[in-house]
Amino acid sequence: MKNLWDENVAKSYTNDLEMRVYTSNLLGQSDELVLHGGGNTSVKSRVNGEEILFVKGSGWDLVSIKAEGFAPVRMQTLLEMAKLKDLSDTDMVSGQKAALIDKTAPNPSVEAILHALIPFKVVDHTHADAVVTISNSKNGEKLIAELFPNFLIIPYVMPGFILAQKIYEMTENSFDWQACEGIILHHHGIFTFDDDAKKSYDKMIDAVTLAEDFLKEHAEVSFDKIEPRDFDVNTLHIDKFMHVNQTPLALHYASQEDLSAKVTRGVLTPEHIIRTKRLPLVLEDDPAEEALEAYRTAYEAYFNTYARDEIMLDPNPKYAVIKDFGMVTFGKTQKEADVINDVIEHTMLAVLRADKLGGYQSISEKESFKMEYWELEQAKLKK
Repeated sequence: MKNLWDENVAKSYTNDLEMRVYTSNLLGQSDELVLHGGGNTSVKSRVNGEEILFVKGSGWDLVSIKAEGFAPVRMQTLLEMAKLKDLSDTDMVSGQKAALIDKTAPNPSVEAILHALIPFKVVDHTHADAVVTISNSKNGEKLIAELFPNFLIIPYVMPGFILAQKIYEMTENSFDWQACEGIILHHHGIFTFDDDAKKSYDKMIDAVTLAEDFLKEHAEVSFDKIEPRDFDVNTLHIDKFMHVNQTPLALHYASQEDLSAKVTRGVLTPEHIIRTKRLPLVLEDDPAEEALEAYRTAYEAYFNTYARDEIMLDPNPKYAVIKDFGMVTFGKTQKEADVINDVIEHTMLAVLRADKLGGYQSISEKESFKMEYWELEQAKLKK
């Protein structure tokens, strides 16, 4: 992975927040690190003698974030919240908002408490494709431990307070943060940190490069030229707009044997589920309308299995994998369809590579439901 740091540009920034904006933008320039609002960054600084965490505000993209996109939150409040035994999503959000020193600032990231817990000035968090691809293989725990022996490695838990609480418990007593090179969250992403913005950024690039090099050696994927079969996408009456993908990657992905089993193994990272749902519509030999009706019925069964007091979302698929044709995404706007296509492009390659490492494996169906119906994730889409 290319390191985009430019010393001539960097030296023009004179304070912590300006430098935080610069390195956040660098991270955001790589789709292999973050996509469409993914990831978050922070910097700790003092304001009028008080320690403040400037953390990415919800809804901002790292590639374009500006100073006003960082929410200034009182560190003391966040650290007190980390010690709680239980905290609802609503109470976490309201507590973080109450701790803002600027009430016009955006809502702090759902990972604000975790950023506060990490005892370094600068914290970077991405959903790096290479890291998550390895983690999402059936041998992921072993491979990640071997590749990153000096990282704190966390089994999958829900993002937000539950994740922060887990890391608080793991590091509460005599944990050597100075010897810790970063954090890897299985099925989720990676954190790096330092007291210097450049060093934290460099650590991220170096760690992801290590993972990329491993994949090049052990999980290279090549695509034969495939002529797509005829298929009328206009028969798919699912949403107003669509994006048809017949790249070599999409054609290879859609031409696999045992297609339905291969392409219905879950999301690459948990936050993708609010855009893509857990599973695509798979079209092989059945008529499209019959397959779509079966998809809706299966989605309702999935909802009824795990729902408590939630209201069911639209049971229609967000994308379809069509045998020997390619992939189609759906959206209420063209932008939505295009964004889903971007997410699935990265997912397809990751699945194929993870299969080279012993098999792709996402989070469980139950954990997927928790993410899809998590009130904080739903708030992002409403915004």
